[in-house]
Amino acid sequence: MSVLNNSEVQLFLLIGIPGLEHAHLWISIPICLMYLVAILGNSTILFFIKTEPSLHEPMYYFLAMLAICDLGLSFSSLPTMMRIFLFNAMGISPNACFAQEFFIHGFTVMESSVLLVMSFDRFLAIHNPLRYNSLLTSNKVAKTGLILATRSILLVLPFPFTLRRLKYCQKNVLSHSYCLHHDTMKLACSDNKINVIYGFFVALCTMLDLALIVLSYTFILKTVLSIASLAERLKALNTYVSHICAVLIFYIPIITLAAIHRFAKHKSPLIVILIADIFLLLPPQ
Repeated sequence: MSVLNNSEVQLFLLIGIPGLEHAHLWISIPICLMYLVAILGNSTILFFIKTEPSLHEPMYYFLAMLAICDLGLSFSSLPTMMRIFLFNAMGISPNACFAQEFFIHGFTVMESSVLLVMSFDRFLAIHNPLRYNSLLTSNKVAKTGLILATRSILLVLPFPFTLRRLKYCQKNVLSHSYCLHHDTMKLACSDNKINVIYGFFVALCTMLDLALIVLSYTFILKTVLSIASLAERLKALNTYVSHICAVLIFYIPIITLAAIHRFAKHKSPLIVILIADIFLLLPPQ
């Protein structure tokens, strides 16, 4: 029997934490708490930014965009994570899997883009504070958000369609608690060269964001160190450090996972799953 492109696979199987299946119900407690903290925390950020007039500034609008991305990632992965750890339900249909990976990758790309724009925003605020408000109006911030959302959608839109055209025979076990493009395409028994090339292109776009972020913060650090007043320098560095921490929390799991999948010959499934789950459960704010 087949349900997808004459394939034999009717369900993909997600996994929890290998070797700890008997404790999944207990593990679900801290996972639920982390989801709750992430959802309530980001919702609170959005509430205060919307209701507090003093927060109606570009920096906080970009923070709101970051909160929306985190909420999107949480709600995209929550259904399968909870089904696995609460009910030991591992199966997911191919179409549902493709939809989930579209949203997860989409919000990930958008979060990367928002972090990039936030680095430009901080550079502009520190390098040219007198023109900051005139250069970054609310209208321009809204247009920037629309551009970022459009870029993210267009970049990941081909993922579900290129996955759908593949045939999946025999192998159906994924290596995470949620669906990812590079994980799903490895199960295909037909030629997945297009998926490999396009996936690499999207990864390069994300790495380009990181390179530009590093460049922006290099200029920011140079500007901060040139400030004569020690008090002003420390104030600027405080903002600088908090943004750097957000960037590190977001990119370190992504780079680590990519390196493990690409170079590790004998990778530990437990380590891979833990890093992947930390990426979704630990928001950068």
